Amino acid sequence: MENGRVATLSVIVPATNAPETLDVCLAAMSNADESPAEVIVVDDASATSPAAARNAGVASASGDVIVFVDADVAVHADVFTRIRTAFEADPELVALFGSYDDDPPETDAVSGFRNLLHHHVHQSAGGDAKTFWAGLGAIRRSAFERFGGFVEHPVEDIELGMRLHAAGARMRLDPTIRGAHLKRWTFGTMIRTDLLVRGAPWVGLLLRHRSAAVGLNLGWRHRLSALAVLTIIVATALLAPFVVAAAFAALLALNASFYRLLVRRRGVRQALVGVALHVVHHVVSVGALVVGVVLYATRRRHHEKPDGMPVESPVA
Repeated sequence: MENGRVATLSVIVPATNAPETLDVCLAAMSNADESPAEVIVVDDASATSPAAARNAGVASASGDVIVFVDADVAVHADVFTRIRTAFEADPELVALFGSYDDDPPETDAVSGFRNLLHHHVHQSAGGDAKTFWAGLGAIRRSAFERFGGFVEHPVEDIELGMRLHAAGARMRLDPTIRGAHLKRWTFGTMIRTDLLVRGAPWVGLLLRHRSAAVGLNLGWRHRLSALAVLTIIVATALLAPFVVAAAFAALLALNASFYRLLVRRRGVRQALVGVALHVVHHVVSVGALVVGVVLYATRRRHHEKPDGMPVESPVA
């Protein structure tokens, strides 16, 4: 911070849907090695979206750095120390975010796959970032206010990250900043999230910003894995078993580190289920690409903002 002043942290927890995991989330913060200056839980039902809840929390905050923690995340004890130290050490750092850990408490195969996939993607992408994640992320209050905060969008944190990146703001993913994801996933919620909640809206943002962004789950490994899955499907329909085998081998090779993680943390049986769920994940990702392009084109045809977004706030 300026003049060597210690950074003060304000934590914002959106909890307008009365999440069952909130007590565990808050208990983890109270047991942290270093306490933030304040923890603001936004449980007012009038904040009808995550963006509105987070903005309302920031409006009541007083810290130099705003830390967003989802109500279904239990932070590790050293999280706030790591965040404060990172911002004090680098005056140019605007935003910082972390990762889920590799020990999610839900024991079913779908939850294990989904939470460990997120962990693996973030753990493999540490360093300078072109996006932002509000599940466990922090931003300088001055920058948040200058950029107008979150706007209403299905992936409001990614949208904010794109505006920050376009303006040249320095952001970083630090894989050592971790929290346990307490969420229980079902097959249905996984499909809906990958297709409609995050997938298609993310595509719309990429088209709107004319972004060729890579990294996280837009990296080359993800793209090649999706191509391998499509090849498996087409080759199966054409009764080409050798092509199916080659494409499946490519999928295993591309994602060997993730599948080893599944075996290590969840055992062989759940890892085999995880491979099948990974295939489904890539099929749905391709579907999200199609849906996102169609929605973007439709909105342009009707002379709407391509992703339903207002014009970005100017950068001071």
